[in-house]
Amino acid sequence: MTSPAKKLTPMMQQYLEVKSKLPPNTLLLFRLGDFYEMFDDDARVGADVLGITLTQRNGQPMAGIPYHAADGYIQKTLKAGMKVAICEQMETPKPGQLVKRSLSRILTPGTTLEDQHLDAGRNQYLLACNWTKRGLSAAWLDLTTGDFQIAASPAINGLINVFHALDPREIILPEEALEKWRAEDDTAEWSEEIERLLQGRTDSTMMPWQFDPRDGARLVMETLGVMNLDGFGIALDHPGLGPAGALLAYAAENLCSKPENIRRIREYRSSDTLQMDPSTLRNLEIFRASQGTRKGSLIEAMDATTTAPGARLLEQVLMEPPLDIAELKRRQSCVGEFLSAPGLASELQEYLRGVRDLPRIVGRLRNGLRNPREPGAIRQTLHQLPHIKAVIEQFDSPELTKLAADLNLFPELLELLDSALNDSLPNQIQDGGFIADGFDAELDRLRDLNRNSRQWIADFEAAEIKRTGIKSLKVKFNNAFGYFIEVRKSNLELVPDDYIRKQTVTNAERFYTPDLKEKEREILHADEKAIAREESLFADILAAVLENADSLEQTAHCLSEIDLFVGWAQIAREWNYSRPEIDESSATEIEGGRHPVVEQMMREQRQKGIPGEHDFVPNDTFLSADEAQISIITGPNMAGKSTYIRQVALITLMAQVGSWVPAAQCRIGLVDRIFSRVGASDELSQGNSTFMVEMNETANILNNATDRSLIILDEIGRGTSTYDGLSIAWAVVEHLHGHGAQGPRTLFATHYHELTQIEGELVRTRNYCVAVKEWNDQIIFVRQVQRGAADRSYGIQVARLAGLPDTVINRAKVILSRLEDDDSSHNILRKRMRARKDGTPEKDIPQLELF
Repeated sequence: MTSPAKKLTPMMQQYLEVKSKLPPNTLLLFRLGDFYEMFDDDARVGADVLGITLTQRNGQPMAGIPYHAADGYIQKTLKAGMKVAICEQMETPKPGQLVKRSLSRILTPGTTLEDQHLDAGRNQYLLACNWTKRGLSAAWLDLTTGDFQIAASPAINGLINVFHALDPREIILPEEALEKWRAEDDTAEWSEEIERLLQGRTDSTMMPWQFDPRDGARLVMETLGVMNLDGFGIALDHPGLGPAGALLAYAAENLCSKPENIRRIREYRSSDTLQMDPSTLRNLEIFRASQGTRKGSLIEAMDATTTAPGARLLEQVLMEPPLDIAELKRRQSCVGEFLSAPGLASELQEYLRGVRDLPRIVGRLRNGLRNPREPGAIRQTLHQLPHIKAVIEQFDSPELTKLAADLNLFPELLELLDSALNDSLPNQIQDGGFIADGFDAELDRLRDLNRNSRQWIADFEAAEIKRTGIKSLKVKFNNAFGYFIEVRKSNLELVPDDYIRKQTVTNAERFYTPDLKEKEREILHADEKAIAREESLFADILAAVLENADSLEQTAHCLSEIDLFVGWAQIAREWNYSRPEIDESSATEIEGGRHPVVEQMMREQRQKGIPGEHDFVPNDTFLSADEAQISIITGPNMAGKSTYIRQVALITLMAQVGSWVPAAQCRIGLVDRIFSRVGASDELSQGNSTFMVEMNETANILNNATDRSLIILDEIGRGTSTYDGLSIAWAVVEHLHGHGAQGPRTLFATHYHELTQIEGELVRTRNYCVAVKEWNDQIIFVRQVQRGAADRSYGIQVARLAGLPDTVINRAKVILSRLEDDDSSHNILRKRMRARKDGTPEKDIPQLELF
C-alpha cells in the first residue's frame, strides 16, 4: 500500500510551477532571503557541478548558494554547458505571507550578458541553422553587442566553414532535426558536419515551426521596429529569416523580454570574404594552437590591442577577411600612419587603456541589466575621448580624418555623469550611495536627515529639557517602540499637555510628541527613501545614456578600429613588417617572408634562455596561377618545409585582413579561398583513420578550389603504401595543374622525391628544396628554400638526431642500401633523378612508363 502523497507547502508549489516551465538541463536558482536554493534533482546536480554541500530537510534534497556570491557559481554552471534560471523575490517579505516570486532571467552560454560571465576579448555568438529543400539557412547573433547576421546556401557544406570560424557558444536546431537528417541520404552528410560542430558546445532545440521564414521575417521586423527589410537589403522571403526568428524567440525567452539592443541585421555573403574550411583553420592554427590554447595561434601573434572591443574586432576580421581592395588599403594606410608616428601611437594606447567596453555596456543597459558601475564606465571612457580625438586630428590622412570625425565627444552626457555620480560606485542599485552629494536637493535632505539624526535628537532633547524644566528628561530609542521621551515618575507633574503617553515602565513613563513622531518616521524611512530617490535619479541618468546609445556604439566602433590599427602598427614596428601590395593579379610574390608565430616564439625562447635556434631564416616565394602555379618542395624532416608553406598561407591571410606582414616585400593577388592539408590526425569517433581524414580533406580541396585559391599541401598519400601514396600524390598534382592556362596557386611539400619528375611534364610546376649541409654523417639544417629538388630524405640522419640507438641506425643504412639497389618501378624513378643530376646522357637513364 503506497503512502499518501506528501502535501506541498505554498512555497514549494510556487517553486514547482516555475520549474515546470523551464527547458531541460536548466538549474533553477530560487531566491529565499539571502540565498538561492535548489531542490530535488537540481540540488543533486548543482551540488555536484558547483562543489557545494547537499543537505536535506524533511527528506527533501536541498543545496544553496549565497545571493551575494551567485555570479561565481553561475559562471561555473555555464562553463559546464548548463543553463541557469533565476527566480527572484518581487516584494519585501512579510510575516505570514507568501512572497511573490517570478522568473527574471534564464542564463545560457549563448545569451548571458553579465560581464563576469563573458570572455572580454571574444565574441559571444548564438547560432541557429536549418536544412530544408531550399538548402541551408542560418543566423547568428552576439546578444552582448547586437551583431546580427543571416545567411543561406543551396549546398550542404556552404556555410560550415563560417560556423567553425564563428566558434559559437551555443547552437539552436529544430527539435528532432538531427535524427531526421541522419536518416535521409541527402542530408546525412550535413548531420555529420553539425554533429562535429556540436562537440563541446551547448545545444538547444526549438519547435520546427519556429524556423518558418515568414514568421521569422515578422519577428525580425518587430524587433528592429521597421515595416520592411528593404533598408537592410534583405528580401522578406530570405531563408535565413527562419533561423533569425528562432534566435530572437530564444533570446526573448531567456531574457524574459524582447531583446532591445538589436538595431540592424545584415546578410552574410561568402562571395565577399576569403573562405577557409575547418581543417584549414585548425592546420594553420588561426584561432587556437594545436594544443587547443590561444597561445601559439595567429590571433595571439596579431593581438596588440588594449581594449576588449579591439580584441573582438581582430577576431571578426580574421573570421571575415574582405575581398574589397579599397577596404584593405584603408586599413593598411591607418596602420602606416600609426607606424610612422610612434610617439603619437604610444600616447593613443595610453588613453585607450582608460576605455571601457561600450558595446557590451550599452547592450546590458538596453536589455534592462543595470548597475551603477555601467554609467561609471561610460563616464571613464568619455573622459578619454577628447584626448584620443586630439591625437588623431594630428594626422593628415583622409582615413584617420574620417575616424576622428566619427568620434563623438558627448559633452552634455559627460557633464551629467560627472555631476551625478560619485567617484566610487557600488555594484548594486540597492546598495545606494552612488549619486553624488549636491546633485539633487531632495536626496541631500534625506541623506542629511539620516546623517544628522543623532544631532537632531540631541538638539530636541536639550530644547525639551529647557521647555519643561525636567533635567533628567531623556530621548531614547529601541526597535520595539522607536523614539520616545522618558520622564521619571517623580517629574510627571512637569510633563506638558502636548506629550502623548506611549508606555509605562517601572520608574518612568514614556511619551512622544507629534514632532518627534514625524521625525521618527522621517529618520526610519530616510534610508529607504534615499535609495528610492537614487533609483529614480538613476533611471533618468540611464535614459540620458540610452538617448545617446546609437552614437555611443558608433564611437565604440571607431575606438576599436583605432585600437586594432595602433596594435598592428606596434607589431609591425617591433617585428619589422612591411606593407603588402594587394591587387587583382593571380600572383603571390614574397621577399624575405617569415612565419609570424614561429618568429615570435623563437625570440621568446631566446629571452628565457632556452637552447636552440633563435633567429628565423627568411625565404622568398613566387607563385602565379598562369606561370609558376605549383611548387613541389622536397627536403628532410625538420628542415622547415611545413613552416615554410604555412608562413606563405599566413602572410596571405594577414595581407587580406589589412595588416602589414612579416616580409621584406610582398605582393598578393587576391585569393578567394585558402586550403590547407597539413599533418596527420584521425577521427576515430567518426570511424575515420588518419588516411581517410587526409583523403577527405584532399577531396574537399580538389572539389572546391578555384583558379584564385591558395593551396598548401603537406605529405599527401603518406598514410598508405608507398606505391599507392605516390600514385595519389602524383595524380593530385596533375589534377591541380589541369589542362587549362591557369590553376590554383599551390605549395606541395613532400617526401616523395619522385614527384619532382613532374616539373618536366607539367609546364606550371617548379621544384624547390630546403637546403641542408652534411658533415661527418650529420646534417645541419640551413632553413633556406632554394630552386631544385632534394636528392634524398636524410631520414636516417634525422632518426639519429631523435636519439635512436646506433644499432638501429647502422642496420637501417644496410637495409636502405639494399632497397636502393633493386629495380622496382619506385627505385627506377629515384635512379632517373640521380642520373639526370649526375649528367648521365638521356639514352642511358632508366625508363619508366607512367602514362
